[in-house]
Amino acid sequence: MLNEKDLHGVYVPIITPFDEDGELDAASFYNHAYNLFQDGIDGLVVNGTTGESPTITSDELGVMFATAQAARDAAHVHVPLVVGTGTNDTRSTILKTEEAGKLGADSALVVVPYYNKPSQQGIIEHFRRVASVGVPVILYEVPHRTGVKLELDTVRSILELDGVIGMKDSTPNTQLVSELTRLGSKPILCGEDTLLFEALQSGAKGVMSASANVETERFVAFYRQFLAGRQEKSQELFEELLPLIRLLFQEPNPAPLKWLLEQQRVIETGTLRLPLMPVSEGLRAKLASYL
Repeated sequence: MLNEKDLHGVYVPIITPFDEDGELDAASFYNHAYNLFQDGIDGLVVNGTTGESPTITSDELGVMFATAQAARDAAHVHVPLVVGTGTNDTRSTILKTEEAGKLGADSALVVVPYYNKPSQQGIIEHFRRVASVGVPVILYEVPHRTGVKLELDTVRSILELDGVIGMKDSTPNTQLVSELTRLGSKPILCGEDTLLFEALQSGAKGVMSASANVETERFVAFYRQFLAGRQEKSQELFEELLPLIRLLFQEPNPAPLKWLLEQQRVIETGTLRLPLMPVSEGLRAKLASYL
């Protein structure tokens, strides 16, 4: 299982390919996962937001996880597999986290409960209960999706829990990672793709980047340069990626990613499950320059 010492590097929340009928396309999933492992990623997240997790069934998750394991074995790498298990219901999250543990997940990515806007104390208790399952938990803070923002003391309380090994920070600036680093925190991975370089400078130990589903080798290279102390080169590589990152979030994620991956013949179709819709013609024209 994953521990805080090993929570660093480039983690990719993989998209979930579907066929034209909207059914899981395991062959495309395998192909994409294998390519990601070959490109040198440090961790793979199955069933994250980018993987359209609200639409994925328990049976589909089992197939996806087994497929990710097979792709990892074929690539001859030892990379942790993280499963997204968070919901806005504590009992449901516990069950999903237990299921991830039975599948063999190295860690669970657990989002702050969304929509029902619990109190800060309720959120702490939510994570306390989930962490007691025994699967290492990564706290996922993404306030623009959840509708609630964690206070600094709340984050610190959650990160102090046994079984919580670190955090994915998708807040809109680097204030939180800077403050947590100053106070001596468990590892933080940046999940706000436009801030990846700035977050590393502020103390993040790595990135959990949806954008890295494409141009993966370039994202890995940018991180490796930073890790080697070559910050100017790292910044240069990141700034070259920024225009692509901005395009990938002009319309709801993961539609732009799926369109690009289909055009690159990595996956068979860019099909999404409603309520997500395909990218517009205007964005396709802009993304075409990356083909």
